[in-house]
Amino acid sequence: MTDLPIAAITRVAKNSGAERVGSDASALIVQKTEDYLGKLVKEAVKLAAHAGRKTLKEEDIEMAAENLA
Repeated sequence: MTDLPIAAITRVAKNSGAERVGSDASALIVQKTEDYLGKLVKEAVKLAAHAGRKTLKEEDIEMAAENLA
């Protein structure tokens, strides 16, 4: 069970240039996206905690994305 809707992921893929997207490809894109989001948020939580905050801010997400790149 995934948290992201497969139809939305398929739409993003098509808007990014894919003419057709198979159901197996959509499912894998969802899985990989959720894995990345999990890592991104965990890193952002560490950064927010280091700054003494519980609330994630845009700057935490930006820095976390840079750290994961």
